[in-house]
Amino acid sequence: MASVKLTKVKKVYDNNVVAVHDFDLDIKDKEFIVFVGPSGCGKSTTLRMIAGLEDISDGTVEIDGEVVNDLQPKDRNIAMVFQNYALYPHMTVFDNIAFSLRLQKMPEDQIYEKVTAAAEVLGITDYLLRKPRALSGGQRQRVAIGRAMVRNSKVFLMDEPLSNLDAKLRNQMRAEIILLRQKLNTTFIYVTHDQTEAMTLGDRIVIMKDGYIQQVGTPAEVFEMPKNLFVAEFIGAPKMNVMRTELKKDLNGGYTVSPFGVKLAVDGGKSEALAAKHAPTGEVLLGVRPEHITLAKEGQPGAIPCTVEVNEMMGSELHLHVVTEDGTRLIVRVPTIDLEPDQRHGLQRDSRLYITFRGKVMHFFDPESQENLLN
Repeated sequence: MASVKLTKVKKVYDNNVVAVHDFDLDIKDKEFIVFVGPSGCGKSTTLRMIAGLEDISDGTVEIDGEVVNDLQPKDRNIAMVFQNYALYPHMTVFDNIAFSLRLQKMPEDQIYEKVTAAAEVLGITDYLLRKPRALSGGQRQRVAIGRAMVRNSKVFLMDEPLSNLDAKLRNQMRAEIILLRQKLNTTFIYVTHDQTEAMTLGDRIVIMKDGYIQQVGTPAEVFEMPKNLFVAEFIGAPKMNVMRTELKKDLNGGYTVSPFGVKLAVDGGKSEALAAKHAPTGEVLLGVRPEHITLAKEGQPGAIPCTVEVNEMMGSELHLHVVTEDGTRLIVRVPTIDLEPDQRHGLQRDSRLYITFRGKVMHFFDPESQENLLN
C-alpha cells in the first residue's frame, strides 16, 4: 500500500506569509493525483512538504499510515522528479540513474539489471554512456524519471517535470508518463500549472488558489460541475465566457436568462436543479464555455448579434473573439469542418454574425460569493 494523507497541513514562512492553509487530502494507493493552479498558489510547496524538503508548520503528513513529519526525505521511501532534471553533469546517464542504488551499496550486477531495465522502459538504452549535456530536454527528463524508477519507492512525486519542454515534446512526454504509470502501478503526486496536463493525467485533480484548495474531483467533475467561478475559468481552454444577466422564473416554474436582451430558457434538468437548490432570482454570473456557443442566423430565436474582433486559426477549429452590442467580449470555438469556404470569409475581423447557446450548457454563479448555484 502507498496511500498518502494530509491533515490540516499548513506552511507559514518566517515573515508570517501563509503559503498553504489547512490542506486536507486523502490520496489512495496507486492513485494519480495532480495539484494544479497558477504560480504562487502553494502546489509545489505542498509537494515539497510531502517530500520532506520543506518543514511543515502545522498538521500532519502520513505515508502508509505513518506520520512522516520528522523523517528525513531519504527515509520517506519516496522518489522525486524535478522541473530542472537535477542531473549530475559529470556523470554518464548510467551513473546518474545508478547513483541512489550505489549509495545503498547494492551489488553492481543488480544495479546493472535495474538501470538497463529502466532504460529499456524509457527508451534511453542507446544513451547510457552519454553525459547529460549531450541529451535533449526530453531525454534528460527520461533520465531523471529513470533515476526515480530504480528506487522502487512507494510514492512518485513530480514537480512540473514537463514545463521546460516545447509543446510537441510535452504532448509526447504526457503520453509516456501515462504509460509509465501503468507499468509502475504506484502512487503518483504530480504538480503542474498546465490544466491540460492535469486533465489528461490525473485520476483526480486538486485545484489550488492562494494556498487554499478550491476543488478536488475527477477531470470530468471539475469540468462539468466547477465548484466556483475560479475553477470554471481555470479549467478549460480557452477559458469559460462569463456574463452578467438576470435569472428569472417563468409562469411554468422554469428558469430563464436574458443575456444581451435575448431571452433563453434554462434546460429542464438544470432548471429543476436550480429549483431544488432554491436558487434565488435576480442577478447572476452566467458561464458558457467557448465550445458550447454555436453560430446562428439573423432572426433565429435566441440569436445574439456581435462583431468579430479577432479570428485565430487553430487548425481544426477557429477561435473567434467577438464583441456583443453592449461591449462584452466572448470567445467562440468553431470547428472548421462545419464551415464552407465562403462561411470562413464571413468570419473575418469586423464581420457581423450571430451566436447562441442552449440552456443545458449554462453555468450559474453567485455574483458575490462566486460559488456555483448548482453545488
